Amino acid sequence: AAGRGTRLAPLTDHTPKPLLPVQGKPLIEWQIERLVEAGIVSIAINLHHLGDQIESHLGDGSQWGAALTYSRETELLETGGAMVKLLPYFEHAPFVVMNGDIWTDFDFRSLPATPSDNNLAHLVLTPKPTWRRHGDFDFDGSRVTSQGEAVVYCGIAVVDPRALEGRRVQPFSFRDIMFELMAAARLGGQLHQGIWHDIGTLAQYEAAQHEPIRWVFLAELLAELSLLSS
Repeated sequence: AAGRGTRLAPLTDHTPKPLLPVQGKPLIEWQIERLVEAGIVSIAINLHHLGDQIESHLGDGSQWGAALTYSRETELLETGGAMVKLLPYFEHAPFVVMNGDIWTDFDFRSLPATPSDNNLAHLVLTPKPTWRRHGDFDFDGSRVTSQGEAVVYCGIAVVDPRALEGRRVQPFSFRDIMFELMAAARLGGQLHQGIWHDIGTLAQYEAAQHEPIRWVFLAELLAELSLLSS
C-alpha cells in the first residue's frame, strides 16, 4: 500500500489509493475483509505515500478481527524490497502477497498454504482482460511456462522466503523474482475466472464502482443458517 498512485491523480494527491472508496467503502477495507473471511488475520501493510492516513484509518485492525502491523518505507522499496524488509515479520515462513490496488472476488481459501511441486512462488492469474493491451505469461494449468499473452498476474501470490535468498532491502520488483523462478521452472499458479480489476487508472477505478461482485462467503453463510433453522 506504499505507492503514489500517480495515474489516479488528482484523486491520489491528498488520499492514498488504498483509501479511495469503491462502492462506498475504502478499497483496503474490502481487501482486509476478504482476507479475514479466509482465515488470514495477521496482515502487514507497507506504507510510504500518505501512509499516516492509512494507519490512522485502519488502526490495529481489531474491528475486522485482524492484527495489523505497519512497515514504513522512507523510500519506495517496490514489492520485492518490501517483502525482504518484512521477512522477520513472516518468521521466514511462506506468506501471501496482495497488491493494495486490486478489486476482486477471488476466494483466498483456495490458495495453497505453501507453493507446491518444488515451486518457490504460486501466482494467481486471470485470462487477459480486454482492457489490457498485453498479457504477462503463458500458463499450462499448474505452472507458469514463459512470458506470453494468455494470462495476467492478479497481484496475489504465495511466496516461499527461499525465493528471496540473497536479496537486500532495496527497491526491486517482484517481477524480477518471477522471471528467475519461471526460468528455473519453479513458478506455479492457479487461474481465477472471476472478477478482477487493477485499479491503476481512472477508467479502471470507475469500472470497479459498477462491478456486481459475488459474495461467496455470505451466500454460504446464509445456506448454513437455512440448514440450521430447518
